[in-house]
Amino acid sequence: MALPLLSIFLFPTLALFSLTESKLNVDYYNKTCPQFEKIIQQIVVDKQLTAPTTAAGALRLFFHDCMVGGCDASLLISSNSFAQAERDEDINLSLPGDAFDLVARAKTALELQCPGVVSCADILAIATRDLITMVGGPFYNIRLGRKDSFESYAKDVEGHIARPNMTMDTIINMFASKNLNVQEMVALVGAHTIGFSHCSEFSKRIFKFSQTSEFDPSMNPTFAQELQKLCANYSKDMAAYNDVMTPGKFDNMYYINLQKGLGLLASDQAMISDPRTKPLVELYAKDQDAFFKAFAHAMEKVSVYQVKTGKMGEVRRRCDVVNHLQVNPNKKIAS
Repeated sequence: MALPLLSIFLFPTLALFSLTESKLNVDYYNKTCPQFEKIIQQIVVDKQLTAPTTAAGALRLFFHDCMVGGCDASLLISSNSFAQAERDEDINLSLPGDAFDLVARAKTALELQCPGVVSCADILAIATRDLITMVGGPFYNIRLGRKDSFESYAKDVEGHIARPNMTMDTIINMFASKNLNVQEMVALVGAHTIGFSHCSEFSKRIFKFSQTSEFDPSMNPTFAQELQKLCANYSKDMAAYNDVMTPGKFDNMYYINLQKGLGLLASDQAMISDPRTKPLVELYAKDQDAFFKAFAHAMEKVSVYQVKTGKMGEVRRRCDVVNHLQVNPNKKIAS
């Protein structure tokens, strides 16, 4: 008994993470809400068929949630008079409403079937996985049993989610701080094989890039010129697909595009020139199975990052409001 006790004493954070993660399992709701996955699947299918960008939106929502304080649905909480929530930080303002709506619909259906049982964090994790597979991506197991956070603060977001103008060093270090290595980072960024980005996120690459070049020379010239036309008046919130070739299909085309100068964001295109990431881009461009395997592994790892279990969290009755505010709206959020 001495060795495990000594290990916990010397490495309390590691021990806590391992014990917390071990409380999750794929069969968590088998007895308490046996229709859980069936209900999620039906809502996912209906929503994706109605709004085809939902898959990309949910994936982005899931990742932005997990990277800030762990996968605890803190991003779903709305701001109130006491605190500005994560979802109102500038980098999250462009998160699509369809993704939030998907989770809200699933939560409503599950509360009718098994009230107070299924967390918003688990709903988001499973719905994201199901949407990825629905648009052609890999299936991976999701261990369940996460609890929802008690709080959400916009001030906690900065420095945890990559921006298009960040250097590769900064992005690699950011992922490393979440215990994600370079291979996992490159695989996760492959999520850009679906979805879109607003012109404001890449305008510096296509308009007056430098004194000698109108656009970023790492871009395919025809691609850059077409983007200039699209974004001529991007104040109207115009956007372009991250993967111009197969925007609605989860595949490895994103990496093939990078090799051809068709990367939309500067941080994406930089991966084909950095010696740490270039071999992985080339591997995933050549071998879709390798990409899918790496992506699935990385998503499983992200999905258990700093999860909350037991009394560390709660099962919210509504995903956008913590329970104690639903009971007493005048009570201040605990900081």
